[in-house]
Amino acid sequence: MGRRGRSLAAATAAGRRAAEWIRSLPQAPAPGPVGTWLIRDLPETIETATASLDPQDCDRMEPDGVMVDGTGGIDEETRSTLAAVPCAVQDALWLTPDQQIRLVAVASLVMGAARLLAEDPGTAITTGELSRMWALLDRAIA
Repeated sequence: MGRRGRSLAAATAAGRRAAEWIRSLPQAPAPGPVGTWLIRDLPETIETATASLDPQDCDRMEPDGVMVDGTGGIDEETRSTLAAVPCAVQDALWLTPDQQIRLVAVASLVMGAARLLAEDPGTAITTGELSRMWALLDRAIA
């Protein structure tokens, strides 16, 4: 397995760790949409995002000269879910502020990793920038 393969495998593993941490958070005292979303949908989204990262989905110029922004492999629905985390955690009053900010950090790091891959996949992988994102993610869930 080459550097790229190892890097993507590390991303998938980091996503699994983050999802496990999210699932281990206290559940809402009463059933509700935010509680269900945080415990079920968000961990699945994190796992999907980190397993979907794709260095080939990078910024590029079309033959007609139009610049196309890459997504790093994360589709619009996944990006939308991750972008909603800062707003959703404000309604998760059963979580501590520390847990809330750590959730925001996890979502931000996953989105940031995709952006790194979209902007300059070669550099993100070969210089260890992507690996540092996972180290930060591990720190956020520790």
